Amino acid sequence: MPQIQLYDKYGRGHNDLRISVTDRCNFRCFYCMPEEGMEWLPHDEVLSYEEILRVVRITTELGFDSFHITGGEPLLRKDLSLLISGMLDIQPEMDLALTTNGILLPTVAEDLYKAGLRRINISLDTLDEEKFLFMTRRNQLKQVLEGIKSASDVGFNPIKINAVAIKGLTEEEIPRFADWARETGHIVRFIEYMPLDADKTWDKDKVLSAEEILAGLSKNCALELVSGNISDPATRYRYEDGKGEIGVIPSVTRPFCEDCNRMRLTAEGMIRTCLFSNDEHDLKKLLRGNKGDEVIKKWLGEVLFTKTPGHLIGQKEFVQPDRTMSAIGG
Repeated sequence: MPQIQLYDKYGRGHNDLRISVTDRCNFRCFYCMPEEGMEWLPHDEVLSYEEILRVVRITTELGFDSFHITGGEPLLRKDLSLLISGMLDIQPEMDLALTTNGILLPTVAEDLYKAGLRRINISLDTLDEEKFLFMTRRNQLKQVLEGIKSASDVGFNPIKINAVAIKGLTEEEIPRFADWARETGHIVRFIEYMPLDADKTWDKDKVLSAEEILAGLSKNCALELVSGNISDPATRYRYEDGKGEIGVIPSVTRPFCEDCNRMRLTAEGMIRTCLFSNDEHDLKKLLRGNKGDEVIKKWLGEVLFTKTPGHLIGQKEFVQPDRTMSAIGG
C-alpha cells in the first residue's frame, strides 16, 4: 500500500477520500434535503470522470488507499462503472466502496460488480412502509429491498445497510434490523442523527445515542466488540452466538475526530476537510487551470493544515453547515 504523506497540524495522517459524483438525488429524506425546491448543479460545473481520476491518481501518490463514492445518489451518474474500473486501474488494491439508496441497483449491480466494485453500502432507515414514506418522502421501500437482493444476487457480500437512528421515530427499528441482519447476513450500521438537514430542524434531543442503540440491540442476545480499522467510522459488534454483525456510527455522542483520516471532494470539485466544516477549497480551479500535479499536491497539503481538531456538535460554538449532506457528499 502507498505510504501516507499528508498530515494535518495535529499529526493525523490522511489516506481516505470520499468522492461525491453528483448532488442529485431521487429521494428527499427529511434529515438531508427539503421536500422541494432543490437547485441542481449545472452539468458543466460537475467534475468529469477524467478530472476525478486525476484526483484519484494524485491522492494515490500521496498515500491514499481508501476511496468512497457518494452523492447525492451516485447511481444517477451515467456509466458509473467506467469510473470504478478507472479507479481500480490506478490502484488495484485500493479499498473502494459506494453508498447508494439502492433503487437503481437492479439495473446496474452486475455492471458495478464486473467493474471490480466489491463493497457496497445501502441506505435504509426503516423496514416499515409508512415510516419509509415519511422519512424519504418516497413510497419506494419495495424497490430498495429489491435493490439489496440484486446486489446480493450478483455477489456483493457482505452488504452494509446504513440506518439513521432518530429518537421518537426509529427505536422500534433497532430489534427489527437486528433480526433481519441475523437472518440475511447483511451488516446493519446505525448512524446517529446529525445536523445536516436543509430545514434546520435538527435537535440534539432527537439523537438516538450509541448507548441507547446498543441497549436495544443486546436485549435478546449479548454483543461482543469486533476490532475494526481507522477507515471505518463504525464501531463494530457481533452477537456472541456468532450470528449477525452490527455497527454503530456515533458521530454526535462519541465523535471520532481525533482519529479522522479523511478528506471530501464535492461533485463540483471543492475539497472539504470535515463533513461539518463551513470552509471549502476550490480544487476544480486548479484542475481546469492547467496546474501541474506537484502544484496540486502542495496545495492539498496546505489545505489539510487548515483542518480543525473536531466538529463541535453540541457545543455553543457549533455552526451547522450551509450545505446539506446531499450537496456535500454522504
